[in-house]
Amino acid sequence: MAGMTVRVVVVDDDALVRAGLALMLDGAEDLAVVGEAGDGDQVPALLDAHAADVVLMDVRMPRVNGIAATARVRARLRPPEVIVLTTFDTDENVLRALRAGASGFLLKDSPPERIVDAVRRVAAGDPILSPSITRRLMDRAATDASAYDTARRALAALSPREHEVATAVGEGRTNAEIAASLHVSVATVKANVTRILAKLDVGNRTQVALLMHDAGLC
Repeated sequence: MAGMTVRVVVVDDDALVRAGLALMLDGAEDLAVVGEAGDGDQVPALLDAHAADVVLMDVRMPRVNGIAATARVRARLRPPEVIVLTTFDTDENVLRALRAGASGFLLKDSPPERIVDAVRRVAAGDPILSPSITRRLMDRAATDASAYDTARRALAALSPREHEVATAVGEGRTNAEIAASLHVSVATVKANVTRILAKLDVGNRTQVALLMHDAGLC
């Protein structure tokens, strides 16, 4: 995304929160808010009208919540990335939104620089969940036998190198960190991640991490 403007859509039922986020993001030279919505049911039409790279999505909204809206966004052709906005990092709905295809989550009271950095990183294809938060969130969901078996079967399709990369993704590492630990180029890591997403039939790195958790490997 170097040299490009990241186009952002803000979805929150609180008009003051939307205005604050829009003001903050528009203040960054490489970010531009191209649309705002007050509920999840408005998102499809908004994305039809405005091309977006990242959607900041509130979890709790009155008509269509952020979980359902995220699933709809990620089902689109060439969908934008979704960052879930929440008040508490213990919100069980966050995990459901991640399984629906969100790339990560942010607390609404995060410092402005944290939110701006998260939007940039997600647009560039990097994760925004720290390893500690990833583990804490995923540990909230009990892994049953069927989820374990399903995950293990899916991961069996990966080559040994892809399995190494998937494990690193599950640990919350960036492409650069994975490349350094495996002594390969960042381009090689990106190629592996692309193959992993295709083989596992998932939409982003967070869903890879969830599968690794379900399989008991992270």
